[in-house]
Formats: sequence, structure tokens, C-alpha cells
Amino acid sequence: MGQVHIKRAYDVASNNDGYRVLVDRIWPRGVSKEKAHVNWWAKDVAPTTELRKWYGHKEERWEEFRARYLKELDDETHRHALQQLRDVLRDGDLTLITATKNVQVSAAQVLYQVLRDGTAETEKVCPA
Repeated sequence: MGQVHIKRAYDVASNNDGYRVLVDRIWPRGVSKEKAHVNWWAKDVAPTTELRKWYGHKEERWEEFRARYLKELDDETHRHALQQLRDVLRDGDLTLITATKNVQVSAAQVLYQVLRDGTAETEKVCPA
């Protein structure tokens, strides 16, 4: 089993990234597809538009966002995309790509914890 990492879409891609998956529903502003070096754009694993807009990256909403996103991850579409991420991780390293400024309180953080531990406890990860 590989390791999972988080990187911002604006960071330089590395050979150590493994399989790079954009986990945002919207393509990052100002980043070309060539510069992004994304292997897969996994829109179906991203939070719904409604949840994303409600959250607005307001840190005071983080705990509630995380709880709501975990519920979304349990629906059929999200579950299927999440299983695809697990399959990639089983074969090698996986880097979750996001445009979010603060990855510590992002959907990518929740995905990181779910993929690594099967849960989304409060521990936070440092970006790759």
C-alpha cells in the first residue's frame, strides 16, 4: 500500500507525488491542465456545490463541514469515487491535489484521513 499526501494545485509537481488526483469540484484558477500534471480529476469525491458554498472555508465551520462531508462520502456516487482512490492507493503513492489555501481545514484533509485511517479524526496532516 502506498502513502497518501496532500498538495496545493499551485505547488510544483514532483516525481515523488505518485498518482495525482484533483479532488476539487472546480478547476483551480490560473492553473493549466499541463501545469497541474493531474492523472485524474475526481469531481465525484469532492463536496457537493451546496456544501462547498456553505462552508466557504470559514474555519469556525470546520467541524460541521467535516461531519457533513463525511455523510456525503457515504452516498453511492461519493463511495464509488472513494473506492477508486483506495484502489489507486493500494497500488502506490497518491497525492490529493486541491486549490484550497489552508489544506489543514479542507475536503482534501478529510479525504486524507479517511484514506489513511478509515476515519476523519481531528489529527491534521502537513502538506507534502
